[in-house]
Amino acid sequence: MLERRSFMVAGAVAAEEFGYGAGAFRSVAAEPTRYPDPSLKVVDPRFQPLILGNAAVERIATGCRFNEGPVWFGDGRYLLWSDMPNDRILKWEEETGAISVFRWPSNYANGNTRDRQDRLVTCEMDVQRLTRTEYDGTITVLAESFEGKRLTGPNDVVVKSDNSIWFSGNGAGTRGNYPGTSHPKNCLSGSTGSIPRPNR
Repeated sequence: MLERRSFMVAGAVAAEEFGYGAGAFRSVAAEPTRYPDPSLKVVDPRFQPLILGNAAVERIATGCRFNEGPVWFGDGRYLLWSDMPNDRILKWEEETGAISVFRWPSNYANGNTRDRQDRLVTCEMDVQRLTRTEYDGTITVLAESFEGKRLTGPNDVVVKSDNSIWFSGNGAGTRGNYPGTSHPKNCLSGSTGSIPRPNR
């Protein structure tokens, strides 16, 4: 039978061997989360029902200058978003918390979304186009001109249930304005001319 002291020494050695001792990785304890999160401020009372009482704001990355276009890939358990001034799309992995560069350069990518086939659709402001990332990583240009003129600066994008892709330009690209629609067969049509700055 082991004596108490021998048992404790053997346990300490085993813990060190299997990564539970002083040499093991230890996370730094964060401030305790308070619910409801005081960081969430409701300016318009109509949005109050959208706030979950047990949800909190969590910082997942630093070092970005201006974030846009978050898109969640639930099947892969990762988030992509554009860090426009740094000309890159970043990736956060839910399981590990790892941050990596998904695409650099990104042509100053802005808005992102997924299409109905789960491919990434991106507004690229620098080259004034709307693109889709195929499963193998290649880029397909969906739209880059309308009625013989270059697009100004695609900004926000969403895919409708009928597979049409709706996107806007806020005028920040080349100071033009267009809201447009790209249909599944890559036929571009202007949807309205009545919105002076669609992103405002």
